[in-house]
Amino acid sequence: MIRQRAILHVDMDAFFASVEQQDDPRLAGQPVVVGGTGARAVVAAASYEARRFGVHSAMPMREALRRCPQVLVIQPRMRRYREISAQVFEIFRSFTELVEGLSLDEAYLDLSDRLHPGGSAEAIAREIRARIHALTGLTASVGVAHNKLLAKLASGMHKPDGLTVIRPAEVEAILDPLPVGRLHGIGARTGARLEQQGIFTLGQLRQAPESVLWPLFRRETRRIRERAAGIDDRPVVTDVPEKQISSEETFDRDLRDQRLLGERLAGLAERTARRLQERQLEASTVTIKVRRRDFVTYTRQRSFSPPTQETSLIVEVATGLLRRWFEEQPRAAVRLLGVGVGDLAPARQLDLFTAGRASERAFAAASTAGHDEHPPGPDWTP
Repeated sequence: MIRQRAILHVDMDAFFASVEQQDDPRLAGQPVVVGGTGARAVVAAASYEARRFGVHSAMPMREALRRCPQVLVIQPRMRRYREISAQVFEIFRSFTELVEGLSLDEAYLDLSDRLHPGGSAEAIAREIRARIHALTGLTASVGVAHNKLLAKLASGMHKPDGLTVIRPAEVEAILDPLPVGRLHGIGARTGARLEQQGIFTLGQLRQAPESVLWPLFRRETRRIRERAAGIDDRPVVTDVPEKQISSEETFDRDLRDQRLLGERLAGLAERTARRLQERQLEASTVTIKVRRRDFVTYTRQRSFSPPTQETSLIVEVATGLLRRWFEEQPRAAVRLLGVGVGDLAPARQLDLFTAGRASERAFAAASTAGHDEHPPGPDWTP
């Protein structure tokens, strides 16, 4: 007999905002958002008091202030959030090594091989929530199911401070009435196209004929139908290697000054290099991202060998790529800049002489080799 999988999805409730309210009792019960205050700032997190006014994460800050003029705007404290996140993930790993972190405040846990006979994943979920609250004062919502898709859906059903279990026999009854937009991967545009076909719920999506779904999803049609039925065999994957480290900045006003933009880009490159060094990684590719006033986004990329984590080289390559971009568009107004490094590998332990030689070789390679890419394209995930 094959043992049923036991998957938890743990999602901290309004994490950044909740940390701020926990650290400053004066904020308790108040509408709070975490984010910047510039003209183009967005909400990084909103307390549940702010959400009652329709404020949510990723909303422009100006819109949040319009909806809730009394909202308190708090500048992000990423170091503090990472500190609390580390405590929470330590709790996760006290139950299982099979932890797949999705962000600072969200993770999957696979308890399938950790349950003793008669053990209950639901009981462990309750214990995890209790330990998180005892240690941090924060609440978490947990979904329990036999796969990742269902566990994630479950964790969002009774927020905040909720615990929801979806058992195999309940899948159809729970999923079928849900709106199609609740399925991960179906955004507003695709949802609208489905509704035009008379498909409003996951049950209708699950039963829709191939002739209706194929024009919308093509080769993904079978996978979408399976997901609408709650079928998901993805494993919980631990220690997923990073593919890219990046930093970016959106300006309060569009900039044309090439000298100032070069300085901003150099600062982003230095920030990216520090993150690379903190993770004890090296990179063989530097990429810059430039978004114009009209939202057209360009990338430029250069590769080199051997890989490096040296700040000066990353800054030099990034600023050189920006200079080349300005040769093509000298009068462009820029609203966003970004610097990323890719082709990551664990940093080698080099003596000073070898490190210097490696840096010289990488710099020479960066000056003569590599390639540029400049398609308007989707953003990377910083």
